[in-house]
Amino acid sequence: MLELLFAGGWVMWPILALSAIAMAIIVERFWTLRRRAVIPAGLGDEVRAWAARRQLDPVHIEALRRNSPLGELLAAALDVRQRPREQVKERIEDVGRHVVHSLERFLNTLGTIAGVAPLLGLLGTVVGMIRMFLNILDHGVGDASRLAGGIGEALISTAAGLLVAIPALMFYRYFRGRVQEYVVEMEKQAIALLDTLHGETRVAPVPPKPATPSRAQRGTA
Repeated sequence: MLELLFAGGWVMWPILALSAIAMAIIVERFWTLRRRAVIPAGLGDEVRAWAARRQLDPVHIEALRRNSPLGELLAAALDVRQRPREQVKERIEDVGRHVVHSLERFLNTLGTIAGVAPLLGLLGTVVGMIRMFLNILDHGVGDASRLAGGIGEALISTAAGLLVAIPALMFYRYFRGRVQEYVVEMEKQAIALLDTLHGETRVAPVPPKPATPSRAQRGTA
């Protein structure tokens, strides 16, 4: 393994560094984007129950804000629950952009690694081929097996770049899809809370009163 690393030239070292960064990002995103950490089960129903029973106090709202990204979004709606519906919706959208930004943390870096790693590998191959042809100009073709070995060594960096880029691109797409799934679910939970906050003022229909007998009807009776 070390022989291949040295045979690929200096470009193997930045490729190796990119692979370490990509691995760290993948592990961190897997831990951070767990569903129970982003959208805890039953949290939306619990918050709507608080709102329906008017059990909303600063302590509950602050604990909700620190609970999860979904809790932060719902807490933002509860902060301005007394305002008109459109203003509450605007606050949810503003906070939602910050929440999505935190969920997509490091994903741009992972996508950049997926694009840069194969280019570094190609650069290493080109540099290796140039060095090999310069040696041919100086010393002639010589042994054909030695020439084939030099070509193989020049291609090592390209293979290394692809080995880093392919999984990086796969996980980049996977995490982007997971974030989009969470965004849709959080939007549903926020809309449901918004309906609860502004739907409790409906007046229940009053049942009709039973008709009382008139004085004439009482007299005939």
